[in-house]
Amino acid sequence: MTSPAAPAAPGERPALIELADVTRTYVMAGIAHTVLDGVTLSIAAGEFAAIMGPSGSGKSTLLHILGLLDRPSEGSYRFAGRDTGSLDDDALSELRNRAIGFVFQSFYLIPYATALDNVLLPGLYSPMPGQVLRRRAEELLAKVGLAEQAGHKPSQLSGGQQQRVALARALINDPDLILADEPTGQLDSATSAEIMELLASINRDSGKTVIVVTHDQATAAYSGRQILVRDGRVA
Repeated sequence: MTSPAAPAAPGERPALIELADVTRTYVMAGIAHTVLDGVTLSIAAGEFAAIMGPSGSGKSTLLHILGLLDRPSEGSYRFAGRDTGSLDDDALSELRNRAIGFVFQSFYLIPYATALDNVLLPGLYSPMPGQVLRRRAEELLAKVGLAEQAGHKPSQLSGGQQQRVALARALINDPDLILADEPTGQLDSATSAEIMELLASINRDSGKTVIVVTHDQATAAYSGRQILVRDGRVA
């Protein structure tokens, strides 16, 4: 029996994300403010990367562009080889819903919905049959250790449990990319480690690309590559 092949190194994998000379400028009170200044960046499919930088460095704006929540003022962004600049808003929304899962610092769970219903939310626009989608949501809750809490509402869950629900929700449409914005920002150190272990296992076991935006070195240490953003540029 032959041994399984070792995972390809990032440089040997196809690029999932390709930014070329991306600039993002906002005009406020008639004054232009450049938040990203000529960012060129490539992230391979299956890579686990951390984007770091001080407050105001531009890392959140970079995350919004990577997540197709914002568009560059200049430059280009190719996602899985597809030029996102040529897509209209509906096409961007469809690609974002299908290919990107989001995890946020504040969880953003619907307070009156159960954990299961929160996980199912992005699947509303999925072509997957309802019963199949529900079964997948139950399996994902079990994967993050919350099978018994599927019927609980967010107020009945700890912060760590709420972030686990958010992580399961990010996975419901089987995306190519998980974008996590300060995912441990509201958690204690032990719970933070649990969440990061989950993200690392998702990257390792399913080969999904994971990008974490953080200012915390302990969180970034779980990644295979750290990208520093300073003054709107990749340092």
